[in-house]
Amino acid sequence: MKEPKNRSHVHRPITELVWLALLATCTKLLLVPAYRSTDFEVHRHWLALTHTLPLAQWYSDETSPWTLDYPPFFAHFEHLISLFAHLVDPTIAHLHKGLDFSSPSFILFHRFTVIASDVVLYYGIYQLTRNVRFKRRFLTWALVVGSPGLVIVDHVHFQYNGFLLGVLLVSLAALEEGRDLCGGFVFAVLLSFKHLFAVAAPVYFVYLFRHYCHGGLVKGFGRLVVMGTLVAAVFVAAYGPFLYFGQIQVVFRRMFPFGRGLCHAYWAPNFWVFYIILDKILAFLLAKLGFNIQAPTASFTGGLVGDSSPFAVLPRVTPLITFTMVLLAIFPCLIKAWKDPQPRMITRWVAYAYSCGFMFGWHVHEKASLHFVIPLAIVAVHSMEDARHYFYLSIDHPKHAIQPRGHAKDVPMSDLLEVADITMLCLFVSCYSLFPLLYESQEYPIKLLLLLLHAILMWLGFSSRFSNNTAAKASQRKGDKPTQRGSSGGGFVIGWTGKSYLLGLLVVETWGQFLHPLLLGSRLPFLPLMMISIYCAIGMMYSWVWQLQWIIKSH
Repeated sequence: MKEPKNRSHVHRPITELVWLALLATCTKLLLVPAYRSTDFEVHRHWLALTHTLPLAQWYSDETSPWTLDYPPFFAHFEHLISLFAHLVDPTIAHLHKGLDFSSPSFILFHRFTVIASDVVLYYGIYQLTRNVRFKRRFLTWALVVGSPGLVIVDHVHFQYNGFLLGVLLVSLAALEEGRDLCGGFVFAVLLSFKHLFAVAAPVYFVYLFRHYCHGGLVKGFGRLVVMGTLVAAVFVAAYGPFLYFGQIQVVFRRMFPFGRGLCHAYWAPNFWVFYIILDKILAFLLAKLGFNIQAPTASFTGGLVGDSSPFAVLPRVTPLITFTMVLLAIFPCLIKAWKDPQPRMITRWVAYAYSCGFMFGWHVHEKASLHFVIPLAIVAVHSMEDARHYFYLSIDHPKHAIQPRGHAKDVPMSDLLEVADITMLCLFVSCYSLFPLLYESQEYPIKLLLLLLHAILMWLGFSSRFSNNTAAKASQRKGDKPTQRGSSGGGFVIGWTGKSYLLGLLVVETWGQFLHPLLLGSRLPFLPLMMISIYCAIGMMYSWVWQLQWIIKSH
């Protein structure tokens, strides 16, 4: 028998991924001396307290203001790291002597733990793409592994998002392959590492109930018991010891600190930015009209103070309201999952659920955008329509962008090329919305370089994946007349719409970096951040509306 022509493209992904992972690792090692946020000390303290204290005191310790507020499996993960940290330098894992400890060996070790944990991310993306052709597989890897936002948040600012997102991708890969029991189990494990991933739990529940627990009353009930027992076993393993020691209320109180307020210190670019700005505008106008408008006595980021509201005019927003809005936003997706639970759709549905959590959730961090940007990178390669949306999301493109007309194969060639004109612009705000995390001047070139390299990578990748020749052939098969512009060939060219938005980006950045310090000095220090939040929130809202529209119209 003859070997299939595409054998090398399908059955040798692991070697290609290893080389890409090595290249990414070399880049991350270069960032070891870069800026470190307070999260660097947060995670050092967590490994110290888990190494020093008995399990019953992990969540009640207040030696440092950076108290443990992640689920138990992540605490055990920190404890595992502490065993190696103690060998590098015992001070690192010392509860009191290690406070604000810093040394070259510790910095290198701590950075390396994040780099090493990215192996889970590589494994997850491998599981999702191991059976696809080389071009699509490699482009997907590049979008995920080379994500500038992930590099900025994990390997400069410092967190373990790559590791956690890898666990999510492993779960999604299992579901896409029809291994529902494994997918549900891995997702339960993920929730025991970081509870903020629970936003997608309703999607998982509905999908697994309809897709796995089918086959009649007896068989379906039996499968429900098996799935429920497996998931319950995970949570018992995670929380059972703390229940035994009478610490379960302390654990949940730490994990859900609702008193932190509606918004994070830097307003995440979501729906609540518009709500806050509307309140400011209404308060200003009503005060000008002679109404007695009292200034709010609690900040948007400091939590609620007594019964006071951080809003001057609009009603106070509570955690219950945000929870209800997230659930209502996800509801159309739940209906689709209930009516037609398709494995190939689960990654889209989960990405949409995390988009809803980001848009309407309580005290959302700007870093939470990674929860849906990375899954959307998986589906971005499936079609030109998906690719266009990934670019839009990456830059947070404004509402006046070209509206989708369905799947790419149904879009005329002229529209596809017009979309291609603005897709290069669209990646910038994905990374740009995270720029305020790295506020020191020495990191500025790093941010720009990561952004530009990713832009070039996506431009070349999508130009190759969705070349004009391929689109022209598809158009000719449908009987469309090829346009003059479509016969020109080549990659993406930014048109006037993209240039206009890029100009707006340059205005916002120029003001924050140069004009604001020159004209206002230290006055209104929050204004540049507010401008970035508003600018990016417009695109995030467009992204959410696009996904909602796609979910409703999909069959």
